[in-house]
Amino acid sequence: MSETLLEIKNLTIEFRTDEGTVQAVKKLDLTIPKGKTVGLVGESGSGKSVTSLAIMGLIPNPPGRIAEGEILYHGEDLSKVSQERLRELRGNKIAMIFQEPMTSLNPVFTTGNQIDEVLMLHQGLNKTQARKRTIELFEEVGIPTPEESVEKYPHQMSGGQKQRVMIAMAMACEPELLICDEPTTALDVTIQKQVLELMFDLQKKHGMSMLFITHDLAVIADIADEVAVMFRGDLVEQNTTKALFENPKHPYTKGLLACRPSLTENPTRLLTVEDFLAAEDDIDVSSLEMKKPRAVNEQDNPILLEVKNFQKHFPIKGGIFGRTVDWFKAVDNVNLQVRKGRTLGLVGESGCGKTTLGRSILRLIEPTAGEVVYDGINVTDLGKNQMRKMRERMQIIFQDPYSSLNPRMTIGDIVTEPMVIHGIGGSKADRYKYAGELLEKVGLKGDHLNRYPHEFSGGQRQRICIARALSLKPEFIICDESVSALDVSVQAQVLNLLQDLQDELGLTYIFISHDLSVVKYISDEIGVMNKGQIVEYGPAEEIYKNPKDPYTKKLLSAIPLGVPKELSKQ
Repeated sequence: MSETLLEIKNLTIEFRTDEGTVQAVKKLDLTIPKGKTVGLVGESGSGKSVTSLAIMGLIPNPPGRIAEGEILYHGEDLSKVSQERLRELRGNKIAMIFQEPMTSLNPVFTTGNQIDEVLMLHQGLNKTQARKRTIELFEEVGIPTPEESVEKYPHQMSGGQKQRVMIAMAMACEPELLICDEPTTALDVTIQKQVLELMFDLQKKHGMSMLFITHDLAVIADIADEVAVMFRGDLVEQNTTKALFENPKHPYTKGLLACRPSLTENPTRLLTVEDFLAAEDDIDVSSLEMKKPRAVNEQDNPILLEVKNFQKHFPIKGGIFGRTVDWFKAVDNVNLQVRKGRTLGLVGESGCGKTTLGRSILRLIEPTAGEVVYDGINVTDLGKNQMRKMRERMQIIFQDPYSSLNPRMTIGDIVTEPMVIHGIGGSKADRYKYAGELLEKVGLKGDHLNRYPHEFSGGQRQRICIARALSLKPEFIICDESVSALDVSVQAQVLNLLQDLQDELGLTYIFISHDLSVVKYISDEIGVMNKGQIVEYGPAEEIYKNPKDPYTKKLLSAIPLGVPKELSKQ
């Protein structure tokens, strides 16, 4: 038996709201052994992040408080100690890596200075000693040219590099316990794989314990010794990683394991957590009907969109007069075709040019060169008024449902605004009636029209964005990372919805994502983008089974298998 480092007993955390007291965590019992990694899994609102904040003494009071229970670290109850004692422990003995590195790093200080501060505060080092140690830490976490990188500000580093800075900061004092709160959720699959391998190596090297929080069981399979599953504040299942993946007991765990798209199997509909919670008997996942590649019918599926020799270059300014010294080729000579009623998936890492391409097709960004021909019309030649009219037929669903909905507008106004702009619908009452029908179509209630965006979850907001895109009855929609910010079960619901809408309305999609398993599931054809160019293009199944470009092979190899290492070797 491993010696216990931290033990949570009967922990209950409450928050006061306008509607009354809400229990975010209910009578939680959890043990973290020395030198082991415990995965804490659950969707948004399950209580996992609140648990981590309670360990760190960061629950905002008011409105939150620890109502009962103990958090025992070496026998010392962290829920009862003073703030001075917590400051001694935080960053020194217990460290935390937060989900979003950009908001966790101070933008006005260099990354090196921010780690120097931790070392001087907790280790008593002087400025010279701290800087030397910071450079060593940058080297240990794999940041290139550490002597130069310590002088960089957060905005000068990529997402993966910023997350490595956060890891270096957390590791600075060689903590006994490292809490990782969704540290790879916002990263590309290749960067995610590098970060997971780095954290695994650091944990073994330093013999520390880890509490790894995520909503994705596929990630947990690669790194955790034990897994605890939370659902609506309750701990519903806990076991070794191998045992939990081989024989999950709780319907919620089964749902989390089944709802993520697989690279090997493509069911006609993705299962969701709700399917498992509502089922009276076990669902036989192996008996699901699988998708078959859809044959192309030239009459029913003519080429709707054609992109020819397309370019979008951004000027790089330099010198004291800000002259253009070079050009950044975000999209460089791209050619592609999309057939009516089909889905083209665009996949690639952040910065590859896929979002710029999508927005340039709609002329939300003006292209540098090339043509976009939609249903025989050269979109790049259209004037402003003509392009506005064309957008009735061509719409986009943006990545972040939080920032793409105006918080001051009701859902009814948000969904009907495009209709008002384009002069569609007779009266306000007619438009609101249609908006209610659209909400029903995307799985919401028609009487939600008078609510505001903050009253909805992330998955519900994305459904509202889909309803808004449908309000003009478009034929073609660009989905720009429209499921990447969602929990895996909500992601499955939205993917099912997009497929249903395509079947019902005959929609044509370009589906943009960095996740090849999601793109493979929903797409008929796939274009793989790298450094502004499409490096591989073809049927989805063919791209997966027989990738030709080294970059495509790299993307595929980085996707978590969702199987513990012990099982993958069997």
